[in-house]
Amino acid sequence: MVSIPKGTRDFSTVEMARRNYIFNTIKSVFSLYGFRQIETPAMENMSTLMGKYGEEGDKLLFRIQNSGEKANTPPEKGLRYDLTVPFARYVVQHRDEIQFPFKRFQIQPVWRADRPQKGRYREFYQCDVDVVGTTSLTCELELIQIVQEVYRRLGIRVCLHINNRKVLAGIAEVIGEPEKLVDITTAIDKLDKIGQENVNKELLERGLSAEAVEKIQPIMQLNGSNMEKLEQLSSILASSEVGMAGVRELQTIFSLLQATGFDGESLPIELDLTLARGLNYYTGAIFEVKALDVQIGSITGGGRYDNLTGIFGMPNVSGVGISFGADRIYDVLSECHLFPDDLGSTTQLLFAVFGDEELRYALRWALALRQQGLRVEVYPEPAKMKKQMGYADAKQIPWVAIVGSNEMETNTVMLKNMLTGEQTLVSLEALQAQIGG
Repeated sequence: MVSIPKGTRDFSTVEMARRNYIFNTIKSVFSLYGFRQIETPAMENMSTLMGKYGEEGDKLLFRIQNSGEKANTPPEKGLRYDLTVPFARYVVQHRDEIQFPFKRFQIQPVWRADRPQKGRYREFYQCDVDVVGTTSLTCELELIQIVQEVYRRLGIRVCLHINNRKVLAGIAEVIGEPEKLVDITTAIDKLDKIGQENVNKELLERGLSAEAVEKIQPIMQLNGSNMEKLEQLSSILASSEVGMAGVRELQTIFSLLQATGFDGESLPIELDLTLARGLNYYTGAIFEVKALDVQIGSITGGGRYDNLTGIFGMPNVSGVGISFGADRIYDVLSECHLFPDDLGSTTQLLFAVFGDEELRYALRWALALRQQGLRVEVYPEPAKMKKQMGYADAKQIPWVAIVGSNEMETNTVMLKNMLTGEQTLVSLEALQAQIGG
């Protein structure tokens, strides 16, 4: 029985029209902010990928077992896990060709050897937008504005969760476990999935003392407004230089939002101290966006990385970016019935013909209409009218132009409205006005 690998999917013509609607919406917002598109290869050298995603991420890398190397040699290449690490490699490799700050977006598939489940696939598209070469927090502001505009256009109600890895580093310091930052972030990043009790259990298993785990509880459960949480954090992290740096960065971002008249109703923002983003390369602000009307994981995520290019020999190049998960966005739009009815891909008019001469006549008309931007098909051969009408029905084509000998003599077609069944004899100009109007 023919099949495809688990965690992958075929996409029908309808699904592709909907996916392109998502991609085009996202692209149009990216371009408003001066981001330009690049692409990188599906496979990267394993030396590029390994060690960049943390312990959990490295386990999910797809290794290419045979790509022309000698037998029994370790895999030297793998499928990309995300678009950020390949982007860092691209920046280093093309440093003499690009202008900093460099603003790029990238829409391509990535692969993860994960267990397939609802909203989680082994092959899926990411829509990334990043800027590198500046530490300015106005970049974080613009990313938040991009999130707001993308989801406004798509009609999805979302909430943006924000935190800062410096704050998490400060928390690790004040509970007396500074060297356990990666273990702490890896564990608490699973809070939504496994719950507080299991997070605490994992923290103990990762070597944190019971006293440290106890100290972290009230910090993860801070409540109140965002500004109230920041005030409490300022008190808790007063002895941590790195922690206070994170607090100040968050205060600046909220201040910039306020200065630009940001609408917190259309995009609620929550300072979430349990948000950790498991990837090791984040160093500053981190983001996740969750849909409010569908139970699904985050649909957008990202953050600041101060030295990702350093691992490729180009230190001190700060960047920040976010990634829109197109496949999860698709699922949310489907579940909430938010896709537009007409996505501009359906054929507007089908020519149905009785014979070879009528076919040639229809081909000339179809070409003239296409040159005016109309989406037109010609049934490719004479056939019974019932078959041609059935074809139009199956493809939900709203208009059929019937061509017979009488129509050719009067330089007209019989235009049929497939919804009402009404038929009218029309000229080429009238047909164009009717379909294009």
